[in-house]
Amino acid sequence: MTVHFIGAGPGAADLITLRGQRILARAEVCLYAGSLVPRELLDECPAGARLVDTAQLNLDQITAELVRAHEAGQDVARLHSGDPSVFSAVAEQMRRLDAAGVPYEVVPGVPAFAAAAAALKRELTVPTVGQTVILTRIAKRATPMPEGEDLATLGRSGALLVLHLAAGYVDDVVEQLLPHYGADCPAAVVAMASRPDELVLRGTLADIAEQVKAAGVVRTAVIIVGRTLAAEQFRDSHLYSADRERPHEPCGA
Repeated sequence: MTVHFIGAGPGAADLITLRGQRILARAEVCLYAGSLVPRELLDECPAGARLVDTAQLNLDQITAELVRAHEAGQDVARLHSGDPSVFSAVAEQMRRLDAAGVPYEVVPGVPAFAAAAAALKRELTVPTVGQTVILTRIAKRATPMPEGEDLATLGRSGALLVLHLAAGYVDDVVEQLLPHYGADCPAAVVAMASRPDELVLRGTLADIAEQVKAAGVVRTAVIIVGRTLAAEQFRDSHLYSADRERPHEPCGA
């Protein structure tokens, strides 16, 4: 049988993909990432399915649950918040399953940064202003960052930065980015993106840290810093330009 790593999306239950929802509806076992996964999604599982909250489990215990279900001939839905491709700790689980000979697949989901951009009503890539987005975090108690991926280094690019797992260290973020982006650089923090208690903070590097602390935001949030957040005067993209030559074949031809 198969383990399905499913991106549950940023928080709203209806932002899971149809594929993920269909797998949930037939999965006999569901491992989910605690409070980061909306409880409504668990209602999609069939009656009698075994539901396992992994919030208090370590990697060995999670792997054991996955292997046990496989050996029992049961399909498993492994629900992760957001999208499994970033900051999900899926890679180490897949490595363990490879070693155990357990088949798996990955079902993408809506990532937190996309939900944050939607809440801000902003495109993160704007013509002539910014065409690069860097997804990163900072190292405190978590795994150290690789050499060359510290904020001081990444900040030299001037690209739009999206920081996960960093709201509790917003003072450090601002301190490291100020020399590269300037105090007037637009910044935003979106907490609980897409959920009923979603919180959106907008400002600049000069004031965003105080806003975050005043609001009491310490987790389940992304910090976004870059000029595209406030871009108003920019060139239209070439995609829909009247000067662009377009093929005349009907759609789908």
